[in-house]
Amino acid sequence: MRFQNLSRHTDIGSNSYLLEVGETRIVLDAGSHPKHTGKDTLPQFERLSRDTVDAILLSHPHLDHIGGLPVLMHQHPNAAVAMTELTRENGGALLHNSVNVMKAQREELNEPSYPLYSHRQVDEAERSWFSREVGERFYIGDRERLSCEFFQAGHVLGAVGIAIEFDGHRFFYTGDVHFEDQTMTRAAEFPADKVDTLVIETTRGDHVRSPGYTREDEKLRFAEVVASTLERGGSVLIPVFAFGKTQELLLMLRELFDSGLVPPAPVHIGGLSTKMTQITDRFSNHPGRNHRGFKILEDFPSLNILPRDHREPELLPGCIYALSSGMMSEHTVSHRFARRILSSPKNALLFVGYAEESTPGGRILEAGKGGRVTLSSHSDYETEIKCDVHRFDFSGHAPRDQIADYAVSREPGTVILVHGDEPARQWFHAELSERLPKARIIIPAPGQVIDL
Repeated sequence: MRFQNLSRHTDIGSNSYLLEVGETRIVLDAGSHPKHTGKDTLPQFERLSRDTVDAILLSHPHLDHIGGLPVLMHQHPNAAVAMTELTRENGGALLHNSVNVMKAQREELNEPSYPLYSHRQVDEAERSWFSREVGERFYIGDRERLSCEFFQAGHVLGAVGIAIEFDGHRFFYTGDVHFEDQTMTRAAEFPADKVDTLVIETTRGDHVRSPGYTREDEKLRFAEVVASTLERGGSVLIPVFAFGKTQELLLMLRELFDSGLVPPAPVHIGGLSTKMTQITDRFSNHPGRNHRGFKILEDFPSLNILPRDHREPELLPGCIYALSSGMMSEHTVSHRFARRILSSPKNALLFVGYAEESTPGGRILEAGKGGRVTLSSHSDYETEIKCDVHRFDFSGHAPRDQIADYAVSREPGTVILVHGDEPARQWFHAELSERLPKARIIIPAPGQVIDL
């Protein structure tokens, strides 16, 4: 049994891993990297001889886990592709949107290799995907019969960890995980018995959660900022990722309205968020979610959808704007609202998720209120930040201590650290080396092969 890191880079992005058991070859995830362009966004698929992969298993549909899937499937047309039904539905929509983005970037970035795949290729790929749900055991391989099972991961709806067993060896890949309930998504339910090889995400390894943190206290702090902004006649802009974070935020706002902590106010969404919320509503009774039966687009009476051609945004006072993208990237709805929201001290800009430091959102967070920020890569013009700027911890990733505790509890012989920047992986390496002195703790280099 061997593991190979197919990720091209050492940070978060283009996540993809090969597991070989005898002659059977399984690829776990097939992501693309948001910080790179062209073929450099893809994992090292060139390390795989054409049409030699037996199966591709997907943990969830964020593009850093699924964005390269059509390319991999084209190179391995006979591979079985499995995921949950929610990942299937959301993944198709996100890949189609990725085609649109790459088409725009072909001219903007002068990137002749874009798009890396077409809408037709996404449609063809979708037709061959099959879905398996949490707790539904299935088997892969003719020569070696591998037992596979998905476990609820708690990161976003439909996200799973993946267990694979063969000849008494149990391998478990966490994917992205959260061990606490979120507003919509229920906590992870991972294997409680021994794991021989454990592959874990390390996203928050360099982040120390504030002492005494509770999600409920953070929610109350969020409510106070939103309520005070609305009461002074300002508007609130909350940049959110279209899938996962948008739906979590809308349900949280609904709870705050119902409890009276935030006065009822019009809420506006726009861009890809509408499509992704439609899909979420189709799974309103999914066992992995809270607020079962609540359909956001039908049951949220003050919800408004911005028109698709909303190029000149009108910022209305006393409103909440939950707009993609979460990092306020250029050519997105949240970016088009940026200057208007930043221009008035009555307004507030609230970040509820990750914002990479090189993006407009990351630059705003770095500068803070009273600072100046360049919003466009095509201009040196600096915009003064007059509005309030706040950051809240509603991460969909588990804090590092919880992941480390889970790893120790499973008594693995080998732990492989993935999906994290170098300082994050190094923290996990030091922590687990001390707590699991008999285990191999490995930070795999791109392309590295590990015998299990």
